[in-house]
Amino acid sequence: MDLRSGSQSSHQLPRTKDRLSLYHQQLLPAPESSITVSNSIPTKAPAPMSRDPITCHVLNTLSGTPAPNLPVTLTLLSAPSSSQSPTSFRATTDADGRVKSWTPATASSSTVPTILASLPAADSKTHWSVRFEVGPWYEAQGVESFWPEVEVKFTVKGRGREGEEGWRHYHVPVLLGPWNYSTYRGS
Repeated sequence: MDLRSGSQSSHQLPRTKDRLSLYHQQLLPAPESSITVSNSIPTKAPAPMSRDPITCHVLNTLSGTPAPNLPVTLTLLSAPSSSQSPTSFRATTDADGRVKSWTPATASSSTVPTILASLPAADSKTHWSVRFEVGPWYEAQGVESFWPEVEVKFTVKGRGREGEEGWRHYHVPVLLGPWNYSTYRGS
């Protein structure tokens, strides 16, 4: 056995385990809040959630770690019978590279759960975009990036009342590098 390859393998093992751990965390479903049953009459107001109905997660493929402190904008592009200008929300990824809730970009804006809960039908479709400010984020780390920003557009079907009317949580994970990115429909 070549001692160099054995030594090299033992040094790569912790890095491999770290990467496997990140992938494992990405594949595990996020913990759900406990559900309580009540005899009260349901209202149109969304139930308080530990996360908004739309979330995202960014992993930096350059380092194999989460992408913390990355500015992100969520924009409602279109809604049924809506003629108003797009509504936007802002957030910054946490230490784990996640956004679990959004802050309205203007004081007059509503929340994401409220917008979805107010839709006219259970199967209403809305079109959204999530934009990641990649260029400045990589630049602050001294890394050149091909992307000034990465924008992902997607469709949400449903009113956003978690656990009701076939609603599903919408999660937008992004694997981000300075020269490439990929995304998919998460859960």
